[in-house]
Amino acid sequence: MTTEEARPTPPVTSASIIVLTLARKVESELGAGLAPLDLTIARLGLLGHISGLPGVSFSDLARMSGTSVQSVHNAVKSLVNAELVRDRTARAGSASTIELTPKGERLLADARKVVSEVDSRLFGPDSDPILRQVGAAILAAFSAPG
Repeated sequence: MTTEEARPTPPVTSASIIVLTLARKVESELGAGLAPLDLTIARLGLLGHISGLPGVSFSDLARMSGTSVQSVHNAVKSLVNAELVRDRTARAGSASTIELTPKGERLLADARKVVSEVDSRLFGPDSDPILRQVGAAILAAFSAPG
């Protein structure tokens, strides 16, 4: 048996596997960067949605985060207890007006700095050329009209 015969063949290239692998790397980097802020990626997402869509409903938050309304209620309750958001619900069953508190706004600003640092480290000018290309393609794809 020659060395060539003993070597396993490379795996078939799959966009799904590549994206999954990259997503895990990004998630790990972001998670580590957000940990000192006592913030998870899921909580960051909720804070971002609440900030970007004042008066957003629990149902809309659930759709955007890919989770149940009950899970969003629990998460928002946790954010309220941490004094990061206010839920100005008039009464049970009525529409809520969920908004960031000043503390939540400061935390979101700090978290956005972490996201920027991770973006720069993974996709910026000093990163791997392939990752720079991937980052640029993602931004172009999601910023293009239509």
